[in-house]
Amino acid sequence: MPKSMSYLPGSVIYFNGDVDDRVFILQKGQVSIKALDIKTGTEQVGTVKPGEFIGLNSALGHFPREETVTAVSAVSCIIMSPQELESLFARNKPLVMKMLRVFSNQLRSIHKEIESSLNNGEVINQETGLFSVAKAFYEDRAWRSCLDVCRIFAKKFPNSKNRVEILRMGKTADAHYKKAKKNDDDEIDFDSEYGFAVDDVFSLPAFERFAKVYENGQVIISEFQNGDSFYFIQKGQVELIKCANGMNKNLDILKPGEIFGEMAILDNSPRSATCIAYGKVKCLEFNKDNFEVLVTGNPQIALTLLRLFCKRVHDQRRRFKILLLPDAYSKVADVFCMFDEMSPNALGDNMREFSLSVSDVANWAGISFEAANDEIGKFSMAGKIRVADDKIIINNIVDMRRIVELRSTVIKRQHQ
Repeated sequence: MPKSMSYLPGSVIYFNGDVDDRVFILQKGQVSIKALDIKTGTEQVGTVKPGEFIGLNSALGHFPREETVTAVSAVSCIIMSPQELESLFARNKPLVMKMLRVFSNQLRSIHKEIESSLNNGEVINQETGLFSVAKAFYEDRAWRSCLDVCRIFAKKFPNSKNRVEILRMGKTADAHYKKAKKNDDDEIDFDSEYGFAVDDVFSLPAFERFAKVYENGQVIISEFQNGDSFYFIQKGQVELIKCANGMNKNLDILKPGEIFGEMAILDNSPRSATCIAYGKVKCLEFNKDNFEVLVTGNPQIALTLLRLFCKRVHDQRRRFKILLLPDAYSKVADVFCMFDEMSPNALGDNMREFSLSVSDVANWAGISFEAANDEIGKFSMAGKIRVADDKIIINNIVDMRRIVELRSTVIKRQHQ
């Protein structure tokens, strides 16, 4: 049963870094929320109104608290467990949609910050953006992805001044793609290679009618494209990419059980990233017509989506921190720190092993392959890492954390 808790002025409800799955609803009084600004590293103070949730993101996403919450006046809160929250959602359809939109807005805000940072503050319109995405894939010789975006552009902007260039790139990409497809004898058995399904409500037979399969490199949704569907990954992986200054930057690799495309279906805005099949992929595709019925007709699905939103907000903030670091050296170090936070693979007290290639590090750090290769060479020459095939061994992960902390301190001083 949810319980009521009172706090005296000055009492700390929870600290930044606490691990706690409780959710608070402010009944009366005033609280302050102190958190570090993701761009400047300086402390920001916010407030919460009576009736609003406190700690919902970290509780549902299962990650440490990212803020410190303190009672400014005498405060009364209702405290709920995730299970009690699920029961609340089951009885309150408007609340479900409200919270999904709140998290959608948070994701949208983070993506705008990332876009502004990567493009040096320049605002890009839909036509220019789609063209730059197609051209970036063309320059990367990602023929299937380029072809898909060229088709989207030609359909959306048939009279564009870039129409001739799009047709040229599309024809070239089509020729290369068909040649590669013809010479590809390595057929992958989907069920054996990607047979790890998600054992949850989305695996029910009733959802099979929403299933779609995509081949490696196929663009599922393109950045700047208008969206009317969102996707749940059943098998395989999906790569999230943003195009900045004519280059593709990796934002995330999504795995079975995760969702993408959800922001557009909630706020009717253009896609904020390109989502590409990373290997063969099977997704469930849901459109606007069945979205609200889907999430409000089944409280378990609604809570699953809320958890996924919370995780996405947390993960995208973490990726953004890497992009904000001032140099390639610290960005590469923070990639290693991020992977240690996500899935530590300890070989000793501080030694770590990660299945990463130089290309992987470049994508996660948002830098060129050449820059990543140079920085990894510096770490290797200094005896801090060892590179073997598609594995990188970190001799002391604490060294990497110190490098990031030092560079982060520089950013803080610049904003003081």
